[in-house]
Amino acid sequence: MSRRKARFIAFQSLFELDFQEFKKNKLKASSILEANIREFKGEAQKDFVKELFSGVIKNKATINQLIEKSAPEWPLAQINIIDRNVLRLGIYELVFGNHKAVPPKVAINEAIEIAKAFGSSASGRFINGVLGTIYRELEQTK
Repeated sequence: MSRRKARFIAFQSLFELDFQEFKKNKLKASSILEANIREFKGEAQKDFVKELFSGVIKNKATINQLIEKSAPEWPLAQINIIDRNVLRLGIYELVFGNHKAVPPKVAINEAIEIAKAFGSSASGRFINGVLGTIYRELEQTK
């Protein structure tokens, strides 16, 4: 299984977890993740999927602040659920990820590909704009 498929599984799990906020009978994050790994046959990259998923959850507050700072005209609640979770995943890899294993430009490109696969026709450009802004700020602080 490719790392892209692992990212798709992590994204799907983050999307489902985010969507759970509207349900009365919520599933646990670990249940959602395990079910998606099984459903999408992600055993081969299970550790990477778990790293992405748990990393986003662990750093969600910081990630959300970065989204709000980098897309000030789009309050977090107004960003559609797909784009919001693609951004969370992309920002996790861009800011907190292992840059030797996944260089920042690869993380941005992978997020754009997920946005194109699952989002609207404008999602790719939106994701690219926000992640590009964060990347430039990271480069300036080095």
